[in-house]
Amino acid sequence: MIEPAIPVDEATRLSTLRSLNILDTLPEERFDRLTRMARRMFGVPIVLISLVDENRQWFKSCQGLTVSETPRDISFCGHAILGEDILVVPEALADERFQDNPLVTDGPKIRFYAGCPLWVNGRKLGTLCLIDQQPRDFDADDRSLLRDLARMAEQEIAAVEMATMDELTQISNRRGFLAFGQHALGLCTRLKRPASLFYFDLDGFKSINDRFGHAEGDRALVAFSTHLMQTFRDSDVVGRLGGDEFVALMTNCTEDQGQHALQRLGQAVQQHNKQRALCCDIHFSVGTVAFDESRHRSIQDLLAEADALMYEHKRSTKVA
Repeated sequence: MIEPAIPVDEATRLSTLRSLNILDTLPEERFDRLTRMARRMFGVPIVLISLVDENRQWFKSCQGLTVSETPRDISFCGHAILGEDILVVPEALADERFQDNPLVTDGPKIRFYAGCPLWVNGRKLGTLCLIDQQPRDFDADDRSLLRDLARMAEQEIAAVEMATMDELTQISNRRGFLAFGQHALGLCTRLKRPASLFYFDLDGFKSINDRFGHAEGDRALVAFSTHLMQTFRDSDVVGRLGGDEFVALMTNCTEDQGQHALQRLGQAVQQHNKQRALCCDIHFSVGTVAFDESRHRSIQDLLAEADALMYEHKRSTKVA
């Protein structure tokens, strides 16, 4: 067996993949429809939309297998993303790269593989691949059809990217934050690193819209999101949950580091208000929770507790 090499653009490729907030998300009909279509058209038992992560290949859609991921070092797709076109393996037992691969000798007993790289934002992130337990040929018409289906998969992945961004502020929306935040918490759990969540609500935001109009309210939302992005680190997860509610998840940070970040944010907002960049001042309430894996089983648990603390803060300062 020959392990797949690492692409020369690996760091950028992984950054692009993770920016999509698609890893470890739930199955979606639009992707499953594609893999069902491919399985029917090609008459193969297994079809995957596989995304090649740092140490694994993870399946966004999977027809014919019961697992959601396999190690990257034994993956066929890890080889497929090294090339520009479709990788076809007519008979895995006759190919030195795969003949003693565990996926060939055990597991699904792969004999045939065809994988078309999926290009998103200029990077090959994974494949749409076909797998059979019998050797088979793959002609020019087959290749053309697989390319067409792969382009459809790329379009759906691009749509996911659009669906995870808040159009107004250009930071993660609720869906994007939940996906990326859950992934970040999983890493903190595995690596035993601390994390803290900050739940923000703009005080008196309704009155801004009522007095000055929604255009001014939108300017306030954009300004606050900009201050969030400038205050928190590139490695932190920042998002707009909706309306005037924002969140920031700091990973691998101490409580003191979190408080310093809040102080910097407060100072930035105060300076913004002094400059009179808007018709009205921006003020916010915040709830802060340190991640505790014994109490917080998911990002939603963390959000619920921080949300409650934010409203306690709001009530204590008697703002709306």
